[in-house]
Amino acid sequence: MQRENWASRLGFMLAAMGSAVGLGNIWRFSYVAGESGGGAFLILYIISVLVIGIPLLLVEVSIGRKAQQDVVGSYKKLVPNKPWFMVGYLGVLGTMLILSFYSVVAGWSLYYLWGYITGAMVPMPENGYGAAFDSFITQDYAPIFWHGLFLALTMLIVLVGIKNGIELANKILMPVLALLMIGLAVYSVTLPGAGEGLAFLFQPDWSVLKDPSVYFSAMGQAFFSLSLGIGTMLTYGSYLSKSQKLPGPVVGIGVLDTLFAIISGVVIFPAVFAFNIDPSSGPTLVFITLPEIFHQMSFGHVIAIIFFTALSFATISSSISLLEVPVAYLMRAAKLSRPLASFLVSIVIFILGVTVSLGMGKWSGITPIGDRNILDSMDYIASNIFMPVGGLTMALLMGWYWNKSEALSSTDLSEKKIGDVWYLLIKFSAPILILIIFLNQIGNV
Repeated sequence: MQRENWASRLGFMLAAMGSAVGLGNIWRFSYVAGESGGGAFLILYIISVLVIGIPLLLVEVSIGRKAQQDVVGSYKKLVPNKPWFMVGYLGVLGTMLILSFYSVVAGWSLYYLWGYITGAMVPMPENGYGAAFDSFITQDYAPIFWHGLFLALTMLIVLVGIKNGIELANKILMPVLALLMIGLAVYSVTLPGAGEGLAFLFQPDWSVLKDPSVYFSAMGQAFFSLSLGIGTMLTYGSYLSKSQKLPGPVVGIGVLDTLFAIISGVVIFPAVFAFNIDPSSGPTLVFITLPEIFHQMSFGHVIAIIFFTALSFATISSSISLLEVPVAYLMRAAKLSRPLASFLVSIVIFILGVTVSLGMGKWSGITPIGDRNILDSMDYIASNIFMPVGGLTMALLMGWYWNKSEALSSTDLSEKKIGDVWYLLIKFSAPILILIIFLNQIGNV
């Protein structure tokens, strides 16, 4: 069976952007930036994208393009009879773990969107939005329904295929998402007191750099925002024909992904400051703090619908890339059809997601790792172990296992002056920084 390819270079870029732009940009970036002091964090984040993110993104995409295989098959083909392929299995398992809790949180976004469309979310709940949110996520059945609905939408896109499913969906989702976010940003900066929020985001408070955790947060955000290390970009790169040149599209993906994160900050922080909300509200920023702000806004009901539509689009564009990793593996390894592989993987992820959802309520006493609930434990394993190990392995393969000429030719950098700089970053800087991130995340720094 002939392997699928992207219909166009633009289609690949939009799909890869869709993979990168998700909860990490809109939800995670905003609350991490809020907790880390704003402007100084933003500068460190941009530096981290340039030093770690884009160079490693180029590695991952080029490995996929070179091998034309899934994440496990790529290592088996490029490094035969060596144990490198074991890291590919971490990618398959990691994407399934991430999607199992990602789809639960994305289901919350769909629930909020539906609540604002029907008007149920518009009146202030009797005990406030915080109590209403806690009441919803601790229920047995309602969050599971929204988790299942979101996962079904993701599966339907993936089972159609690369050109008519994933690529077509992203050609619609990403431009609409961009327009929605830009529109929200324009509205947000017109709010009274918005200037204070913009100053928080763009005027650095250098005193926060005394805290080492800000550096780790910036590097970690750059790494995780670009979906590095778990095979999503490798799998998407494998659908590129070898005639399509790098590194231009990869640089574009990294830059636009960072721009989306900054725009989300422009959407959120002016509104936060305009209504005297603490910018370091943490993970509750989107689901508790923003609804409180929407309640106080003129036309807040409409703005909430636009915001949660954008958030839902962003989550779907990311989730289809996560699902594609195990689906591509099963199609090759078990020789399954795409619809059957998509269905089987989705069933497993749905069951895992049910445990995550119940872990917010009746199973909240189950703490697999330390005092972390099921969601946080899955996140810890996938994000803090699997992703850094996968990213480190890719950097070592490209920078140390292959020689320099092979590395440069695989990324189309042989005749470019920037190639030497990129190679030094991948050979030395990226492995050291990834190792620092990894040790910090597991608590050994």
